[in-house]
Amino acid sequence: MRVIPVACLKDNYAYLLVCERTRACAVIDPSEAAPVVAALLAENLRPIMLWCTHHHWDHVGGILELSVKYPGLEVVASTYDRTRIHGLTKTVDGGSVLSLGDLRAHVYEVPGHTLGAIAYAVMAPKRVVFTGDTMFLAGCGRLFEGTPAQMDQSLRTIVSLPADTQIYPGHEYTEANLRFAKTVEPKNLRIEAAFLRVHALRERGEPSVPHTVEEERAVNPFARVDEASVRAYAKLPSNASSADVLGVIRAAKDAF
Repeated sequence: MRVIPVACLKDNYAYLLVCERTRACAVIDPSEAAPVVAALLAENLRPIMLWCTHHHWDHVGGILELSVKYPGLEVVASTYDRTRIHGLTKTVDGGSVLSLGDLRAHVYEVPGHTLGAIAYAVMAPKRVVFTGDTMFLAGCGRLFEGTPAQMDQSLRTIVSLPADTQIYPGHEYTEANLRFAKTVEPKNLRIEAAFLRVHALRERGEPSVPHTVEEERAVNPFARVDEASVRAYAKLPSNASSADVLGVIRAAKDAF
């Protein structure tokens, strides 16, 4: 299995997921067609599926052009988004399983950023999950449609995956997210180390993706809302819910 990040637009990622034995290929979140086509040509690949994590234009903008260029593409998204994404040929829900050559991708419902957001997780031969705009590296998406409680549960779903699962999000927001995380937990040495590593990568023009679930458990304030240090930043009563804490942290990040 290979995952090939494809930089799109200003700071988006599409991904090519490839079964190495069969060379079956899926494109995840094609925001625009041209960079995806260039990556496919460079790898001598022809996609058979497009997987969308949610309906926003900067994740689905390349669907129609790619569908014309590669006739017969299966275009997949959440059942919730069936009327919000043009060109769909298949809808899925939490618990659905997609086959790509030898690979099996499990679908998880992860609302919060949008109500129809889903993640695609492949657990063998290595573990990867495509989280769209629900979980970023060291962050989470804005709550455009969902609630703090929904986002809290969705992030818990993702970080409940095995610790070595590699997370591939929809945007290159990592350095800014870690800069915010340092303000939430200034004594967290894992955050500082991650920031220095990611800053060096970005200075060299290299992507920060992926992180692992283990690292997100250690550095992502939105996945750490039960930690005393994060709760102290939120300045809420001790009996505040985890969703209440996430809501305060998300509002702080929106204004950061």
